[in-house]
Amino acid sequence: MNTPDSRADSAADLVAAEDVLLFVNAAITATGQREFRSRAVDQQLSLDFLHTYVRVNYRRVYAASLALDINHHNAALIVRRLLETADEASPEERRTEGRLIAARLAALPPQRVYRLFGELRRAKVNNRRTRAIMRNWLAARPDLGHDAVKYRAGLKTVARHIHLPCPEGGEPLAEVGAFLFRPGRARRYEHRMLDAWRRAHYEQGAVAELPFTVAEGFAAKHGMKREVFLKRAAPRMTRLERLRTQEQRTVGDRRPDADLTVMPLTRLALYVLSLGFEERAGRRAELTGALRAAARRAAGAHAGSWGRVHAVLDDSFSSSGSGQKRRRPLAVALACHHLLEVLAAPGAYRGLWTSGACDALLVRPWGPTPLGMRILDALEPGGDGAAPDRLVIVSDGWDNAPAGLAGEVLRVWRHRLDPGRRTAVVHVNPVYDAEGFDVRRLAAGVATAGIRDAEDLPALVEIARFAEGRTGPAELYAYLDRQVARFTGEGGCLVKRPEPAPTTVRTARAPGEDVTP
Repeated sequence: MNTPDSRADSAADLVAAEDVLLFVNAAITATGQREFRSRAVDQQLSLDFLHTYVRVNYRRVYAASLALDINHHNAALIVRRLLETADEASPEERRTEGRLIAARLAALPPQRVYRLFGELRRAKVNNRRTRAIMRNWLAARPDLGHDAVKYRAGLKTVARHIHLPCPEGGEPLAEVGAFLFRPGRARRYEHRMLDAWRRAHYEQGAVAELPFTVAEGFAAKHGMKREVFLKRAAPRMTRLERLRTQEQRTVGDRRPDADLTVMPLTRLALYVLSLGFEERAGRRAELTGALRAAARRAAGAHAGSWGRVHAVLDDSFSSSGSGQKRRRPLAVALACHHLLEVLAAPGAYRGLWTSGACDALLVRPWGPTPLGMRILDALEPGGDGAAPDRLVIVSDGWDNAPAGLAGEVLRVWRHRLDPGRRTAVVHVNPVYDAEGFDVRRLAAGVATAGIRDAEDLPALVEIARFAEGRTGPAELYAYLDRQVARFTGEGGCLVKRPEPAPTTVRTARAPGEDVTP
């Protein structure tokens, strides 16, 4: 028999689990940028509140979020908040946080890490633990000479902040120090990239040896023609730089070769949507083949394992996104369309766009959002008379034609027509709702998860099942534990059950306490 205390504990656990899921959804979707229906400042204020709330009340879970597929913006925010409030953590928490921070920094793009370190310096976060984390990250960089050229300001800031020793002499670190703090004095550098930067001031041939973003400035200084510069720089461009400059590198009617089949799925969908309708139609075989190849890579071992899958895909006008996130919601829907086709059993996929479009390659943001009508269509049995095993809805959740119909359809379906849950219904939402501190939901009984990249769909479906109420908080924390162990490469119970919010402020760290990251 449940005692009052056990019932209170269960209620507290459920509230904690809901808070965790709410934060995870925000950390996946929100970037602090303007959305279709909310300003950037609203997004930033909402996200700031969530980070503070979860860090104060569930610090272990807050740190464990670094092991999930959250976006880079929120990962950097979590690292910064953990390092700024190190005195609030116990020694055990600091050790776990150090491992998580090191693993996440290794996965972040270097320019974002340098930006984060600059923010820590401006915030005057200069404890031994922070300096050790910075030193370890720099020590793991494959080529500091390359970083000195491409991320010069960021590396210089970090070197000053952690008092990086740059001795005199011929060793590589000494050359980097001389390049950063004593520029123009060396007649030549042993490091190829540093010497190319020196020669690029007066020699056009050295410009093509530099990273593309650095070489652009020197090309403008030398007055090089854009097409000549791009042709010379092409071998050193990254995959995304090649895509961005592809139009400029077109010679006559011949487009330079670009292997789209190696592009990540969502990024490729964004590229496809940036093209005009005529170009998409003219390159149909190439673009469709690239999208399907990317979907097969993203599906991996999950390919063909989802049975019958029906999808409702939102291409209403709100999927155009904003000036900062142009066509992002529509790109996620297009990428999910191709991924779900691979995840479903062969010939068992059906995708329905809210606009009624039949050609996925030519979709565009247009019209209202009749989610309710499309969900009715998607729940109908297929040609063999069987209901779908999974219904996946990719939408921002603003059902307005008519308003509220989608939620009512799903409620009636779940309670009256499918109480045994033969059809699993999942709603993935690519847009953060700043007012609701979460992604917008369609119905209370439908699992909803935030999504940023379609590649994360299989993992997000696993997270979404915790929101249905069929699994308890213990399973959620066990899942977080497994993710932390996988991410850091260490076993053991690292997350544990979240403790209630502290009523008193922890004392500051005593001198000489362990600061190992």
